[in-house]
Amino acid sequence: MGGKMISKNKLKELAAYRQQKRCDEEGLFVVEGPKMAAEALASGVAIRTVCAVAEWLSAHAGGMAADVVCEVSPAELERLSNFKTPNQVWMLVERSEVSVESGRLVLALDRIQDPGNMGTIMRTADWFGVRHIVCSADTVSCFNPKVVQASMGAVFRTRVDYVDLPQWLAACGMPVYGASLHGRPLGEVPAPGDNAVLLIGNESRGISPEAMTAVTHPILIPNRGGTAESLNASVAAGILLNYFIG
Repeated sequence: MGGKMISKNKLKELAAYRQQKRCDEEGLFVVEGPKMAAEALASGVAIRTVCAVAEWLSAHAGGMAADVVCEVSPAELERLSNFKTPNQVWMLVERSEVSVESGRLVLALDRIQDPGNMGTIMRTADWFGVRHIVCSADTVSCFNPKVVQASMGAVFRTRVDYVDLPQWLAACGMPVYGASLHGRPLGEVPAPGDNAVLLIGNESRGISPEAMTAVTHPILIPNRGGTAESLNASVAAGILLNYFIG
């Protein structure tokens, strides 16, 4: 099954969603490539529009409503894509709130700026079953196209809230474990398991002084090599989640 050929006006209309502001205003986000398209279809998220080349449509479009599916050429797909090398399919999907259980470990992110780091942290949290991430207002959007791509589907399974982080941490009623160069080494800190917050700071500046005031348990990943200045934020998150949960 193919889709209707896209018109020039429709293509121009959809190309506007390359702008994050437009997506934010309408509560939408963009998904690209076969892997992420499969994740979107499996998640049951509401799909507003699908634009894809004939090869992808012939294999996947059978279960979708005909009025949301458009066939595009590789050149037209390139006009829609946020990436240098578009990959077969582009989707415009609706944002939805993921439900989470209370009393579980919450991951908090303070001023994470790099989309690749953010997406990888989401993917890692997903691996360990962490479904709730709370972010400072100035952390990169989880719906940024590069974040969505790097999350490898975690964006469909993870609730991400943007808040006044120091205020949220102070009021959460849970112990807050914060990664700090001045914390206790991991081996000396009992893993808390559920009903706690794990706080990861900015890639270069760490946890802000304002958020640090709410940290009840400063923790340190020991620098065994003694040479590297710091760890990548997503790598640190993976090590800490494995210690907390693994």
